[in-house]
Amino acid sequence: MTPLSAAPPAVDAQPDPPPHLLWLVAVAFFMQTLDATIVNTALPSMAASLAESPLRMQSVVIAYSLTMAMLIPASGWVADRFGTRRVFLVSIALFTLGSAACAMSHTLSQLVASRVLQACGGALLLPVGRLSVLRNYPREKFLQAMSFVAIPGLIGPLLGPTLGGWLVETLSWHWIFLINLPVGLMGWIATLRWMPDSRAVLPHRFDLSGFLLLAIAMVSISLSLDGLSGIGMQRALVVVLMLGGFAGLAAYWLHALRHPAPLFSPMLFRNGSFRVGLLGNLFARIGSGSMPFLIPLLLQVCLGYSPMQAGMMMLPVALASMGMKRFATPLIRSQGYRRVLVGNTLLIGVLIASFSLIGPEMPLPLKILMLVVFGAFNSLQFTAMNTVTLKDLETTDASAGNSMLSMVQMLAMSMGVTVAAALLSTFEQWLEPRPGFDTLDTFHAAFICIGLITAASAWIFWQLEADDHPDVRSRKEDAHKPQDVPLD
Repeated sequence: MTPLSAAPPAVDAQPDPPPHLLWLVAVAFFMQTLDATIVNTALPSMAASLAESPLRMQSVVIAYSLTMAMLIPASGWVADRFGTRRVFLVSIALFTLGSAACAMSHTLSQLVASRVLQACGGALLLPVGRLSVLRNYPREKFLQAMSFVAIPGLIGPLLGPTLGGWLVETLSWHWIFLINLPVGLMGWIATLRWMPDSRAVLPHRFDLSGFLLLAIAMVSISLSLDGLSGIGMQRALVVVLMLGGFAGLAAYWLHALRHPAPLFSPMLFRNGSFRVGLLGNLFARIGSGSMPFLIPLLLQVCLGYSPMQAGMMMLPVALASMGMKRFATPLIRSQGYRRVLVGNTLLIGVLIASFSLIGPEMPLPLKILMLVVFGAFNSLQFTAMNTVTLKDLETTDASAGNSMLSMVQMLAMSMGVTVAAALLSTFEQWLEPRPGFDTLDTFHAAFICIGLITAASAWIFWQLEADDHPDVRSRKEDAHKPQDVPLD
């Protein structure tokens, strides 16, 4: 497989890149990130329309992020095999058809299946678009080009919750998917006109066996955790799925040790910072991934906020996240990765647990302040985790490492929602029989548990070198590996 961000030697780069290519990729990235966040504020309205409990709607979010995690490792090989234009056209078509199917869903099962179809397209949009930019822009212009593409990716999560709340309140939840249809049609036409059809000579066959083992493992573990949230699975089946998931991971590891060109080489884990960063991303992001799911639910189900109001309350998180970006690098350079990540992870755990104090009597400015502080330090966490994971990889391993990091990020988002839903269901069952039960109590208990999980993951970052400061004079001065551009 040619990794999704590696520059294949057999491709002739176009000296004069199409002028509208960056806009096309940027819009695709915007739609993909927008759709990952626009659903959160609409979940209670969806639940009412589909005759489901709002606390049982996690599968709508999990289906999207888990499918993304499964397909990202294959995106580079697919683009090399069939060409970037053809794959981009198919991805837009799948994303658009999936959006239409979501809008027409009448049951939760139909909606989940439609989200899977939508994610099949979304999983290819950014990697293939990024690969097309890499193939058609000279190295010295790549960072500038990818910075342009990354901006809409920051705006998407900023607008998603607010736009979702406004559409639900003024029209219906169906419109959070219907708005994708005209954009998808225009994107399809623009791709035919401006997307170059580059491909590469494949150095080896795609590691299908490894891909299937990883996919089975991720799905099994996710379903087992979802089974704990009360979707009707028998306890024995939950245990079997959990054990099957870990068995799949073990089988992949043994497979990769013997395979001449595995999907992800076990040799990657010889790099200490990559190993620690990847594990830290997986467990620390459980808390970060659960918050966009929990907060809108808390505001609407327990505090009586409208969808629009709940969406507006997510704006401080996104704005603080963007504002923190300029301070992250100087802080990491002065304090080092270990000190920043250990301290910041503990702080985020405390901040998540502090949301258990939110109630109807809490003043609005204090709620906004809590969201601002969480958004700022969560942004610092993402920047530090992404950078420490990739910083010491050799050039030959960087693209595979980046692809694996992207997969783990999406998997962690899925696990975050799954764990949050499981905790809500568990505490609801424990607390409901007690006198004076309030749904707000289940959220408070869930926030405390997720905060403890996040804080405990600081131990992972403690394994970093104590004097691990970024070295600006290192070999990464090379402006540098294109695949190291963080697009979190």
